[in-house]
Amino acid sequence: MKGAVVLILFVASAYAQDGAAVAAAEAACGPREVNFDVKQDTTKRPIPEADSAKALLYVVEDLGQCPDCGRGMGLGQIATDVRGALTKVGMDGSWVGANQGSSYFFLSVEPGEHHLCMNWQSRMAERSRAYAMANLTAEAGKTYYFRARVFPGEHDYSFDLDLVNSDQGKFLVASSSFSVWRARK
Repeated sequence: MKGAVVLILFVASAYAQDGAAVAAAEAACGPREVNFDVKQDTTKRPIPEADSAKALLYVVEDLGQCPDCGRGMGLGQIATDVRGALTKVGMDGSWVGANQGSSYFFLSVEPGEHHLCMNWQSRMAERSRAYAMANLTAEAGKTYYFRARVFPGEHDYSFDLDLVNSDQGKFLVASSSFSVWRARK
């Protein structure tokens, strides 16, 4: 009996530590109750340059390697359809924008260390618990490109947020629509 109590306390302690680590990682995000409405604007393609006092950050949702995801799906494949994935992006504890489908947005950021978070906004609980994290030490006058990807698998998906080189980043922006988003609570 004493051994079972020790085991339960050990497992509870390990779970609490994991929960604290998850909460610390999610601190880069914004409040859970904030959601976004997103549209793609195919008539505009703003591509600003970084100013000398701040860095410029592009976030591109890239579904380019999966253009037919979901096409011809049966009911059993709906769970792997990612064509309309809406991903919201947070930085340092606040939501800063959102993408849906192959789209991008940009923002100016202060120089220094930043923690980014991407969360899949979905009514499906397993998807809305999906997060990807990244960090950035921004330098004034520089431009950074992050690629957000959601890939379907046979029974699940992979989800990531990665810094890409400027050549890849410019290509992704040029081949994506501009994301027009609005936060709602």
